[in-house]
Amino acid sequence: MWNRTLRIGALLWITLLGVVACAGNRPPAAAPADGSPTLNNPASAAPATSPPTPVGTPMVEDYRIGSQDLLELQVFGIEALNRTVRVNSRGFISLPLVGLVPAAGLTSEQLEEALAAKLAKDYLQNPQVSVFIKEFTSQRVTVEGAVKKPGVYPLKGRTSLLQTLATAEGLTSVADTSVRIFRTDPATGNRTTMEFDLEQIRAGDIRDPDIRNDDIVQVRESQGKAVAKELIEFILPFRLLSPL
Repeated sequence: MWNRTLRIGALLWITLLGVVACAGNRPPAAAPADGSPTLNNPASAAPATSPPTPVGTPMVEDYRIGSQDLLELQVFGIEALNRTVRVNSRGFISLPLVGLVPAAGLTSEQLEEALAAKLAKDYLQNPQVSVFIKEFTSQRVTVEGAVKKPGVYPLKGRTSLLQTLATAEGLTSVADTSVRIFRTDPATGNRTTMEFDLEQIRAGDIRDPDIRNDDIVQVRESQGKAVAKELIEFILPFRLLSPL
């Protein structure tokens, strides 16, 4: 009986070593010569109606204002125009002299330019406008797959991919190093799929990409790690039962 159990255990260990070896010898996906992130074919993973972002395109993106965000506005030299306002549900703010101004979807710099242009049109010469975002309440990211705590998390200002994964308490033991970001253009509804290698990001070979509002971050499982984990969990009871 024990000889049979030991033979089964030995065969399972041999199988496990073969699986791990195959996973380790699997050739990596070809990477661009400049070290930029590889882009996944959207048709193979998720529906998309627009082509992926070109390889090497920088992903630096300032925070974009959303409804219910709280803004602090200052006009240099005109204290009467300084105020704190909240973006309404339709994405507008209301100000003296200029009335309703669309703010949702703009960066703080873009809103500064828009307000300065409206004030310069009829009221002030060369106005200097500053916009500070005091409360971020409208932005969120969905993290799913092989992370310890998948879910929907708020974005508070500029947030990178690694920071987002840390918010989800990191990767599980069977996570792959390849991570996908699904992004929908709010203006057109077109969806783009991008793929990044965490090892390259951690090594500094490519920059840690910024996460935008309504992004979906998907961490896939490594098939080799998942099979190895299942085999170890199956073998462990036999090892515990075998005589010393």
